[in-house]
Amino acid sequence: MSTRRIVAATLAGHFAAAFAALGMPPFYDRILREALGSNAAWLAGWLFVIPTLVAALSNPWWGRLADRYGKKRLLLRAHLGLAVSFWLTSLAGNVWQFAAALILQGLLGGTFAASNAYLATVVSGHRLTRLLTLMQGSARAALFAGPALMGMLSHGAEPLLMYRYLALLPLLSALLVWRLPAVAAPPAASEALATDGDGKTFAGEAIPPGQLYGLQFAFIFATVITFPYFVPYAEQTLANLPGAAPGLLFGLPHLVYLLCALPLSRFCGRRHLLATLAVSQAVLIVALLGQAGSHSLAALAAWRLVMGVAMTASYIALHGMVAAITDAGNAGRRFGSLEGSTKWGAVAAGLAAGIAAERWGLQSHFLLGAAALAASCIYLVVLMFRLYRGDFKQPAHSTD
Repeated sequence: MSTRRIVAATLAGHFAAAFAALGMPPFYDRILREALGSNAAWLAGWLFVIPTLVAALSNPWWGRLADRYGKKRLLLRAHLGLAVSFWLTSLAGNVWQFAAALILQGLLGGTFAASNAYLATVVSGHRLTRLLTLMQGSARAALFAGPALMGMLSHGAEPLLMYRYLALLPLLSALLVWRLPAVAAPPAASEALATDGDGKTFAGEAIPPGQLYGLQFAFIFATVITFPYFVPYAEQTLANLPGAAPGLLFGLPHLVYLLCALPLSRFCGRRHLLATLAVSQAVLIVALLGQAGSHSLAALAAWRLVMGVAMTASYIALHGMVAAITDAGNAGRRFGSLEGSTKWGAVAAGLAAGIAAERWGLQSHFLLGAAALAASCIYLVVLMFRLYRGDFKQPAHSTD
C-alpha cells in the first residue's frame, strides 16, 4: 500500500473517531436533565473533565505498549476501545454509570496519540511535522463539525441513544486500520537531522523530551483556559451582539488554523523552531491582552484572528520539535507522553478557569493565559542559549 493511502486512511479513521468523541460533550447538561434525571448543572463541567483526566493518566502507558507490541495493534485497540465505551455509555441509567462510562472513554480511547505514533512509522522529518499539523487540523475540524451535526441529529431524540449510533464511527475506523499494513520504520534520523522524503534537509532542534512536554503543557494551558468562559465574556463585554456572534468569535482562531496550518507548514517547522515558538507565543500574549481590553466587536474579532495565526505558528513549531526527537522505535512512548502533557494542561486550565471566573471575573482568563506564556517565553530564551552552547546533542531516537 502506498504511503499516501496509508496516511489518508489513518487521517480518515482519526476524524471519524474524533467526530464521535467531540460531538457529544456540549450536550452533557441535556443528558443529565433528560436522560439521567439530574438538575445539577455543575455536574456537566465535572463530567467534561473526567475523560481528559483519565486520558492524561493512561496515554503514556498505552504509548509504551505501542512501542513494545506495535503501533498498528494499539491504534486498532484505541478505535475498538472507543466503540465499546460509547456502547456502554448508551446503557447508562444514572449519573454514576454515565461517569463510569466516561472514565472508560478516557481509558480505552487515545486515538489521536495512537494515530500520530502509527504515522511516525510511515514518514519522518519535515513530512512528519506536516502530518502532525494536519492531524491537529483533523481534530479541530471534528470540534467544529461534531457539535453542530450532533445538535441537528439529536433534536427530539433520546440523547444517550446517540452514543449507540456513534459507536459505529470508531468501528468503521477500526476496519480502516485493520486493512493497513504494519509498516516498517523509515531510516532513523541522526542527531535530529533527517530527510523529509522530498530530498530536502530537515534540521530539527532536539531538546530533551521533558522540556518539550513542559512547553506543550504551558501552551495548552494558556489557550484552553480562555475557552470555557469566552462566550459569556463576549456577551458581557459587547452590547447588542447578534445571537450567533459569540460562537463565531469563539471559532475564529480555529478557523484560521484550518485555513493556514498547511500553507504555513511549508515554510515554518524546519529551522529555528525555538525562536519561532518564542515569537509566536509573544504575539499570542499581545493577542490575549488585546482581547482582555477590547470594547468593540471589530477589535475583538481582529485580536481573535491574530490569536489564530500565532496559535497556528506555535503548533507548527512544537510539531517540528516533536518530529526532531521521534522515530518509529520510540513514537508510541513519545506521543503517549506528549498527549498526556496536553491532557494535563487542559485539565489544569479547566479547573483554573472555574476558580478565576468566580474570584477575578471573566477577563482574568486572558491575563492568566498571558502570564503562562510569558513564563514559557522566558524559558524558551534559556533553552535557546543552552542549545547555542551545545548542551543538547542527543540523537532523535533517544529515550526519555
